[in-house]
Amino acid sequence: MQPMAGQDLLHTQPRPMHWLATATALSAVVAGASFVQPPDATATTARSTAAGRHSAAPDPGKVTFPVTCGPNRPEVVKKASGDLDADGTTETVAVVRCHSDTGTPPSGVYVLARPTDPQAAPRIVATLVAPAQQLSVRSLAVEHGVISAALLGYSDLNVPRCCPDVHKSVKWQWRDGKFIQSELPAAASTTGV
Repeated sequence: MQPMAGQDLLHTQPRPMHWLATATALSAVVAGASFVQPPDATATTARSTAAGRHSAAPDPGKVTFPVTCGPNRPEVVKKASGDLDADGTTETVAVVRCHSDTGTPPSGVYVLARPTDPQAAPRIVATLVAPAQQLSVRSLAVEHGVISAALLGYSDLNVPRCCPDVHKSVKWQWRDGKFIQSELPAAASTTGV
């Protein structure tokens, strides 16, 4: 077998001192690069840190919802989060109903925003579906600032409460300072939680 060219030369056989010299040189380059930054580097870092504090989704578990449940307790059965009004902060949409071991009580759909006081509970800023409307939410999704939901209901009081006969898919979008509701086409499916 023929030896490779240069195999016997001393400088081609790395020793611990070679690795130490390489590591020291590399550390010097990295340290030097930390002193050379764009003029707005610290401002960008401060903005992203401040935005990170405000972008966490509001926790619906800390909210007292306007749902009357008698002896039962209200429970959050679905939630989805996203920036709904394009202000750079995250809002949460929560589906709330009274706890029940049987049946499906009507749901309320609420939009939550972060409080101005960090110690306070999130604020309810909109009611999209009130429990008085006697609707249940089958699915909920938030995507690109659009809230979509599949709603179930009853056409009249004679329809058995086990078998909703009204099915509709709706969406809400923030426009002109309020949430605007529109129905999705019958062929559209709502995916989500």
